[in-house]
Amino acid sequence: MATLTFMTRTIFDHGASEQLGKVLDQHGIRRPLLCTDPGLVKLGMVAELAGHLGNDCATTIFDRTPANPTQAAVEDAAKLYREAGCDGIVAFGGGSSMDLAKAVALTVTHDGDLLGYTAGLGGTAKIGPVAPLIAIPTTSGTGSEVSTGSVIIMDNGEKLILISPHLVPRTAICDPSLTVGLPSLLTAATGMDAMTHCVEALLSPQVNPPAEAVACDGIVRGIRDGHLLGAVRDGSDKDARWQMMMAATEGAMAFTKGLGGVHSMSHACGADQTLKLHHGTLNAVILPTILDFNRDHTGDKYARLNEAMGLDAAADPAEFIRGLNADLGLPANLGDMGVSRDAIPTLAEHATRDVCTFTNPRPCSTSDYEQLFEVALAR
Repeated sequence: MATLTFMTRTIFDHGASEQLGKVLDQHGIRRPLLCTDPGLVKLGMVAELAGHLGNDCATTIFDRTPANPTQAAVEDAAKLYREAGCDGIVAFGGGSSMDLAKAVALTVTHDGDLLGYTAGLGGTAKIGPVAPLIAIPTTSGTGSEVSTGSVIIMDNGEKLILISPHLVPRTAICDPSLTVGLPSLLTAATGMDAMTHCVEALLSPQVNPPAEAVACDGIVRGIRDGHLLGAVRDGSDKDARWQMMMAATEGAMAFTKGLGGVHSMSHACGADQTLKLHHGTLNAVILPTILDFNRDHTGDKYARLNEAMGLDAAADPAEFIRGLNADLGLPANLGDMGVSRDAIPTLAEHATRDVCTFTNPRPCSTSDYEQLFEVALAR
């Protein structure tokens, strides 16, 4: 069993989720709110996790996390937290459950509208200590278990980011066995989410060489060493699952130095609650378009990216990612995902305001985003 101490304390290995009861005791949590989704309840995974808790632990379950968490769902969960007299939170699921849980931890300890705490409105400085939070990911993608961020669709319809060191879970429990048997398409989409985090963190112009090294290691695990394709092709491959969960955790460690235009565009598309688009799939589909756009604005980083992916220094990483997406069975473009050309003006405005735009290697205006959405819709 490995214990990582980068960003937060992370217990990492197959079977790590069995440590949940001990971790709750360490943080003095006796009445946790468990934030999860109906799919994990149906699969019996929530009941299995609850079996690792002692009889003196009174757990309240919120199992209505949407695929893209909303402010309304956060408020519902916060109401349940208060009514049950909870004293901490366990996030159990993919990025949606973890992001929702972070927002709940903030809501139950801070006054006012959640919108006022978003990064784009200067809310980061307003965020103080939040309710104690333990995170247990069941997918290998978002890395939210070790990150400072939470992405929520606000009541105004925008998908916005909450960012604060206070939102980092007190302890992350990373158990790759929880991802064994995950469907191949979800494995592919979440895996490309992790790879996009690593790629955008590497290319971000912010100066943070340690984070770049972590990003490159994640890319090596997922792409050069073939563990992403391995996990997709054989969902029972425990080593591939271990490697991809580590790569996902590394992706979130790395993006402390910022993300970029891929995430700005993805957040814009993900705000559409009628389409209910998967964040990782969006990142995978949009990544080649932004790689083309940023090509001459990253110094030697494309050569470093190619090395991490196992390519020649002069190779075209955008074309490689397009081919990888095809091998993984992911859509070729946003049009295939149901995004329409009529939506481009609204999407471009949303992306321009997104905080990830500010750490894209190449400045990106609204008109730039309009052109980028045109490319991503059709190519």
